[in-house]
Amino acid sequence: MGVEGAAAEDWTPLEQVLSGTVRRTGAVAAGVYLLSPDDPVLGLMTVCGLPAKTVEPWWRVSVSAAGPLSEAVREDRLVWVGRQEDMARLYPNAAAGLPYQFALAFAPLRGSRRWGALALVWSHDHPPSLTRRERGHVLSSANRITRALDRAPAAWSVPEEPRAVPLLRPGPDPAQTGLAADDLLQRLPVGALGFDLQGRITYLNDAAARLLGHSAAGLLGTLPWQSVPWLDAPVHEDHYRAAVFGREPVAYTAPGPSGRWFDIRLYPGDSGTSAFLSPSPRERTADAPTPRVTAAPDAPPGTAGTGRIHQLIHLAAALSQTVTVADVVDTVADQILPAFGAQGMVVSAADASRLRIIGHRGYDPRTVARLDGLPLDTDVTPVGHVLRSGVPAFYADPAEMTRAHPRAPSLSGKQAWAFLPLLVSDRRVGCCILSYDRPHRFGAGDRAVLVSLAGLIAQAMDRALLYDAKHDLAHGLQQALLPVALPPVPRLDVAARYLPAARGVDVGGDFYDLIRLGDTAAAAVIGDVQGHNIKAAALMGQVRTAVHATAGAAPGDVLARTNRVLTDLETDLFVSCLYLHIDLAGRRLHLASAGHPPPLLHSPGPAPHTVALQAEPGPLLGIQPCTGADYPATTVPLPPEALLALYTDGLVEAPGTDLTDSIAALTDHLARNADRPLDELADSLLHHSGLRHARTDDTALLLLRSR
Repeated sequence: MGVEGAAAEDWTPLEQVLSGTVRRTGAVAAGVYLLSPDDPVLGLMTVCGLPAKTVEPWWRVSVSAAGPLSEAVREDRLVWVGRQEDMARLYPNAAAGLPYQFALAFAPLRGSRRWGALALVWSHDHPPSLTRRERGHVLSSANRITRALDRAPAAWSVPEEPRAVPLLRPGPDPAQTGLAADDLLQRLPVGALGFDLQGRITYLNDAAARLLGHSAAGLLGTLPWQSVPWLDAPVHEDHYRAAVFGREPVAYTAPGPSGRWFDIRLYPGDSGTSAFLSPSPRERTADAPTPRVTAAPDAPPGTAGTGRIHQLIHLAAALSQTVTVADVVDTVADQILPAFGAQGMVVSAADASRLRIIGHRGYDPRTVARLDGLPLDTDVTPVGHVLRSGVPAFYADPAEMTRAHPRAPSLSGKQAWAFLPLLVSDRRVGCCILSYDRPHRFGAGDRAVLVSLAGLIAQAMDRALLYDAKHDLAHGLQQALLPVALPPVPRLDVAARYLPAARGVDVGGDFYDLIRLGDTAAAAVIGDVQGHNIKAAALMGQVRTAVHATAGAAPGDVLARTNRVLTDLETDLFVSCLYLHIDLAGRRLHLASAGHPPPLLHSPGPAPHTVALQAEPGPLLGIQPCTGADYPATTVPLPPEALLALYTDGLVEAPGTDLTDSIAALTDHLARNADRPLDELADSLLHHSGLRHARTDDTALLLLRSR
């Protein structure tokens, strides 16, 4: 049952609580978002204090979006944004789509199930923080709304369009003052209009009707931009939205029909908005042309409104942060699908002469398998024609699709489609398809935004395809240079891990190795080449080869000779490296360091202890000429069943964290988990590092336990 089917007895307590929430908190508006049971999307179910159309770009919000509403639901906590500067700092993508001055609070609604969130809006003059009392009002209101939803859980679901709840405020009987107010306003020489909270005209005087060129009877109860075509322009929508969000008077001058200009003043309030309209002395100039009025009163807008424009800016900001193809696909699926109310998505890339599906959402995998690999000139679906012509195609229902492509509707079972070609400088990158489970009419404004969005997706996808190709090449080179398997060494257990950096960072030059030097000796080496690119990965292979060629010599000599190789190569990169000679028979460790983090040694027994082995460091490899580099060796005892941990700085370095503290934390974690099997211990150490910070560097880890 949808929200339209909820009984009146279900709606009444919810309306009362929502209206009471606005009054108690001093907010100007409130809304309830419901979490869709089928998709990770929050849908606006009801709104109080603002016109529903004013917030249309935010009717649907992805749970994974980087914004305060989604964060409140994901983290199950109250989220407060007191100023526009805070929004820009904490949620830059959301701020791009909400360029207004106001304060926001989002409280999760969790009762018999996770319902969604309560959203509250205050005017810009609210202090930058919530008082304890206000916070209590917000949370108690969220509890009341949750209880109202819990009373009839089957009655509520995400609607197609949110329901407007009246803002109930005590006041005088309008009938007592209505006649006097009408007389007063009719005497004014300027046009006066009144709008309710949904933006409908509730009053206008004779001067307003005359200036707008319509009768009062034809305007009352209508939305002005629907009844008066020249008011359907972004300039009016943007100023009206700024007034109702910020609850501040707004004055501006805008062109009307026949070359006339009008001064317009908006005065928002708790019960609606008042407007005054008067002719402006400004004359029409060449640089401020008056647009022709050609649309009929009931025609859809020919361009996207400012709400959609701000939404486009928000989505553009999200796409600008994508790096990989998977990032682009996830952004389209998580943010663009809910923004346009679509249920399905397919993203295809042009690969040679065929279409390769690189991402999809809301489709049966068997359907995707049938569509994958179609030739670019296919006529089974409109994709081929759309790519050849570069012109997007929109089909509002299966009948429209069947007339052009008879087999297409039966392939997916969808009911409406938008085919958006992804073109970059006339180069075919691919195609993005948005689909709907029910027939869907694409207004001119929606088409304009989707066409613009297709260009942004194309740019992001083109960058991502290039990045993935370079990343795969570098990653393949790096994996080919790392050891496939470490050699078995008697009386020595080994575990190794390599973890690439978090997404957005190229492949690096971290490496590790274990070299068997006989039945009772081995060399362990770990290092990190500066940089994150193919050059770093290739140099890593050369360093490993140089170490292998001299392994078995004294540790200082191994590093000195490796440094000589690097200086002969005249590379501009440098390398940190740690070399250990493990003498299992003599139970000794001989180590030398070229500026590498110290290894950790855990000694079991009656008094177990774990320490970082501090070797006198030598210079990084490749820094000093071969004649000036000295790498002192350090010798320490190797206790029975000792555990060694060698690692690169990706495991311990994090912005704003002292390296010494990070190594101490890693030492403590190793001490507490040293008895675990090596594979489990390796995963535990990586997990410990990942919890403390987001990885911005590759990580290599080598664990050795003597037997």
